[in-house]
Amino acid sequence: MTSTTNDVFGWLDTRSRARAKAGLTRSLRPRAAGSADMLDLASNDYLGLTRDPRVTEAAAAAARYWGAGATGSRLVTGSTELHAELEHELAEHCGAEAALVFSSGFLANLGALTALSGPGTVLVADAHNHASLIDGCRLSRAETAEAGHCDPARVAQLLAERVKKRALVVTDSVFSVDGDLAPLAELAAACRAHGAALVVDDAHGLGVLGEGGRGGVHAAGLAGAPDVVVTTTLSKSLGSQGGAVLGPRRVIAHLVDTARGFIFDTGLAPACAGGALAALRVLRAEPELAGRSRGVARELAERLGAAGLAVSSPSAAVVSVRAPSPAEAVAWAGRCRAEGVQVGCFRPPSVPDQVSRLRLTARADLSAAELDRAVAVITRTAPRPGG
Repeated sequence: MTSTTNDVFGWLDTRSRARAKAGLTRSLRPRAAGSADMLDLASNDYLGLTRDPRVTEAAAAAARYWGAGATGSRLVTGSTELHAELEHELAEHCGAEAALVFSSGFLANLGALTALSGPGTVLVADAHNHASLIDGCRLSRAETAEAGHCDPARVAQLLAERVKKRALVVTDSVFSVDGDLAPLAELAAACRAHGAALVVDDAHGLGVLGEGGRGGVHAAGLAGAPDVVVTTTLSKSLGSQGGAVLGPRRVIAHLVDTARGFIFDTGLAPACAGGALAALRVLRAEPELAGRSRGVARELAERLGAAGLAVSSPSAAVVSVRAPSPAEAVAWAGRCRAEGVQVGCFRPPSVPDQVSRLRLTARADLSAAELDRAVAVITRTAPRPGG
């Protein structure tokens, strides 16, 4: 056998230098377990339940009783009573006939889109969809048409012009970058006028929108509709990890039989299922949490806007603050972190409009003093015009 010394991965260095020059290098920063000195406005812990003792104790109890892992795929040994309870209560809360839990929200989107489409289907997708929806469309082998952003008229046009019989319209309910809402009622009307199904990723809507945090689909009056499928995550408002698909029973049964990301993946760890179930029960017992997170978002946006910053108008729990460039966004986030406020930093290629920004999480458990501190730090550290 002849050996070579070819540098088969040398091209990676070229790509790395190009990313560094463009200010797009990313790094992992292990966080501390918890610190009173660091105010978290970067996570997706919208309701502040990740560290709620009711949630953490439920997760620990599930691990002690069921074990650290699911031990196998859901169809072999990976389903527990906790998974079944979570699916039942999640579907009931959101007004769906049934639910199916996956090991991540990303995988739930891949599973739903690949199982519900294929070569004989057209997928009509919003241009600002999350990466998991984009990848689901790519893996589906279906024809995909991009409809711009929040443009029901264009969606209707693409559906009317299609040649293939089956079609799905694919959208987030709350877009993760700016926190704006999809026009779900109008999209549903376009789907019904042209014989298409609607698939909605409600990851940023569950726990925040709708009566008692039942989600964006519920808020749009589409809960339980026979032509609507909802995907979501357990890692944001429910403070745990995992994902789920909700919809008509026949859709869920089809996913159990055909979704490769469900069939061949190890089931969600019992601790995650137990934690998510406990968080869901907290939300159902304290429905005011949803409105509180939206109120915090509005106050953040109003006060930062009054300070002269370019801020999105939040409809859910995401507040976006524009930065002049990728490098300025990174530096701004670093200055905030140095002063004890952790903020998100979104840059291309993670943002569809190629605009860099800080992304702030409006948690329901933020106090008035913490809001004051956040606003003061973000405005004080903002890039100076022309600086």
